[in-house]
Amino acid sequence: MFPKNCWYVACTPDEFTDKPLGRQICGERIVFYRGTEGQVAAVEDFCPHRGAPLSLGYVEDGLLVCGYHGLQMGCDGKTVAMPGQRVKGFPCIRNYPVIERHGFVWVWTGDATLADPEDIPELEWANNSAWAYGGGLYHINCDYRLMIDNLMDLTHETYVHASSIGQKEIDETPVQTKAEGDTVITSRFMNNVTAPPFWQAALRANQLADDVPVDRWQVCRFTPPSHVMIEVGVAHAGHGGYDAKPEFKASSIVVDFITPETETSIWYFWGMARHFKADDSALTEQIREGQGQIFNEDLEMLERQQRNLLDYPDRQLLKLNIDTGGVRSRRIIERLIKEEDQLIASKTL
Repeated sequence: MFPKNCWYVACTPDEFTDKPLGRQICGERIVFYRGTEGQVAAVEDFCPHRGAPLSLGYVEDGLLVCGYHGLQMGCDGKTVAMPGQRVKGFPCIRNYPVIERHGFVWVWTGDATLADPEDIPELEWANNSAWAYGGGLYHINCDYRLMIDNLMDLTHETYVHASSIGQKEIDETPVQTKAEGDTVITSRFMNNVTAPPFWQAALRANQLADDVPVDRWQVCRFTPPSHVMIEVGVAHAGHGGYDAKPEFKASSIVVDFITPETETSIWYFWGMARHFKADDSALTEQIREGQGQIFNEDLEMLERQQRNLLDYPDRQLLKLNIDTGGVRSRRIIERLIKEEDQLIASKTL
């Protein structure tokens, strides 16, 4: 159902500052914590003694201590010690390749021998003081591919987000779709339109008039396994639109890391990176709150959609031109899963 030989965002470092974090990723129950020398570690959330979740324990001197009987686990999945007991023969539990980078913790749930840190995407906004970022996390009960469909076709904004970023011109403007290798790109450019409420506020924040016609753009980029980055913005009409100089526009990158929990649930790491007034922390929080409300509007729709699909598994869904980005993204995912299955099969021969 999902590729495993790839890097997924598992959590943010602040989620396990005081105690271990247990989280299910791609069907794997994993515990994240700070091991030796403060390095992030990830092992099975399973104590080899009695099967208790290690995430209910604590960390001491870089070792993960089971909260049931005090077993001490190393970052490599080997039992180190246990009060009054001999543990030399204890079986190893699985440890996962894990890296802290760009403000996120990335985990590899597939074949550990294939995990290459260089495959973690570069994020121009993550380590650049000229950019500001604010985001959050939602747990959503839906197939991760439904969220990819949602983000690769923004037509739904007119209806789901009518009070914030939606407008009729989204429906009226054709969407263009293309592929560059394993990247799928959908784009929509709306010229000489009225900025919706969210973008009016962004224009004001950038000290620009909010009551004049604007050119608006949405450029969505899917990359495997399930990342979607969306360039969005508005510029005063007649000044170049997407290519307008900074003094005429307000633009951002909508950040979407979609991590499968199970086949019908996800961890959705959302955020917005902006390239204007990067030192204004109050504006960052204002935008984060506004964007959080926008994404919250998607939750019920996606969860109810998932419920319908489970209740009516034999229904055939229609595909329109606006669905092309999601369809192409799914094909890439299907190919990656097939390649993984073939690799596994070849190793068992």
